[in-house]
Amino acid sequence: MAALRTEAGISKAWPFEEARKLIARYPQGFPAAGVVFETGYGPSGLPHIGTFGEVVRTTMVRNAFTLLCPGIPTRLIAFSDDMDGMRKVPPHLPNQDMLTAALGQPLTSVPDPFGTHASFGAHNNARLMAFLDGFGFDYEFLSSTDCYRSGRFDATLLRILEHYQAVTDVILPTLGPDRRATYSPFLPLCPRTGRVLQVPITAHDATAGTVSYTDPETGESVTVPVTGGACKLQWKPDWAMRWVALGIDYEMSGKDLIDSVTLASRIVRVLGERPPEGFNYELFLDEGGQKISKTKGNGLTIEDWLRYAEPESLALYMYQQPRQAKKLHLGVIPRAVEDYEKFAAAFPAQPAKERLGNPAFHIHGGAPPSNDRPVSFGLLLHLVAVVGSSDPAMLRAYLKRYAPDCDPVADPKLSAMVDHAIAFHHDHIAPTLHRRAPTGIERQALAALDQWLAANPTADAEAIQFEIYETGKRFGFDPLRAWFAALYETLLGSPQGPRMGTFIALYGIGETRALIASALEKVPA
Repeated sequence: MAALRTEAGISKAWPFEEARKLIARYPQGFPAAGVVFETGYGPSGLPHIGTFGEVVRTTMVRNAFTLLCPGIPTRLIAFSDDMDGMRKVPPHLPNQDMLTAALGQPLTSVPDPFGTHASFGAHNNARLMAFLDGFGFDYEFLSSTDCYRSGRFDATLLRILEHYQAVTDVILPTLGPDRRATYSPFLPLCPRTGRVLQVPITAHDATAGTVSYTDPETGESVTVPVTGGACKLQWKPDWAMRWVALGIDYEMSGKDLIDSVTLASRIVRVLGERPPEGFNYELFLDEGGQKISKTKGNGLTIEDWLRYAEPESLALYMYQQPRQAKKLHLGVIPRAVEDYEKFAAAFPAQPAKERLGNPAFHIHGGAPPSNDRPVSFGLLLHLVAVVGSSDPAMLRAYLKRYAPDCDPVADPKLSAMVDHAIAFHHDHIAPTLHRRAPTGIERQALAALDQWLAANPTADAEAIQFEIYETGKRFGFDPLRAWFAALYETLLGSPQGPRMGTFIALYGIGETRALIASALEKVPA
């Protein structure tokens, strides 16, 4: 472990680089409470693939820090901004009239349209926790409403009030003229209606701990404390306030929030504190290279990913090049699965330095499970295509015949991979497949390969692969990849394909000969 820790101290893997920021943050030693990580969540909607990405990446940094600094306590706070006022009613929700009547209320005061929780905020918070628990994340959930109402934020809110003008001056240059004229860091909650009010503050009293405003409906002057949940902060001052109040040492965020991080950090410095260390990750693009937008609906949901692959492959996608804009669409899933399989399979034989740079190390907190699947996901997809069956039992029988030592039923990962391959093929590959008729030289080469297979019914994958190469050379394919393209297009119906020797060994020599016969029956157009 000492050798691993030494290598981690110089590893260029980005989680270790981030962890070293935290070590540099405390040159005189860490506080007794340890190091606190945070990830934020807006509970006006359900957790999504971005939620997963932020939590899994933060967890990778936390694990890297733990390896570098064993014995130092760490916590990950999953913070819900559930005291925000509901600005609009999501159109897909039931009970639209009930929700419309609650506009402006904190999300934890809005009735739950599903009738399962005390509030809409509580409903979505429960979904968030179930989401995080489902992936096995270690975290501490905090509700903004609970923190405001319990007094946990009171001391820091009073400090914001003491520095009212300085905090306001941080934000004002970023606003338009009309907004500058009415801006205040504090948003009172109306004692009459409970709504979060966007109103000008007419007076503020740091000694009394209060702010005053004019009720927009009654015209009366109202004075409320800034503590105890009677007020909340605008979101940028709110972000800074909770960094201070909760002692946050590290929080990452998307590139679109760089300016917000800068402003919140300035507010923290106004209070005489140090902002947390941070990391700005790039946002995802759709298949056409456009930014993913909830409004456009051009994103990939986490439910989509998990229908076709295990979460480890998604964690790998989040790990790789987090500061580079990447396309996130269904087409990236098979490659992510195969890449994860390769990294996990390579891990046991790697020396310490290479292990620390292996994404599997960071995905599994230093201890990847064994990964001895007998086939790759891509090969399995091609098997599904040629078998033409959505019956998992039939596909598992092929696997068992090919690799007798595997157990496609009892091995949950292998069993899941079969199900995922069936689903992905059915939804996204089957509609695109087209087996073309072979041309003259291709027909001759296929017939020759068929004769060899007939004469060698027990050949293994390596022998079959060698003969495929030799056949292509004999029939003058130049470049040789044209021969493999012909095999893929005439036998599999795809422009790309697997290592054919392995595929034939998996699918079966007899079955492959039937596939060749079917191809040879087709007449070129």
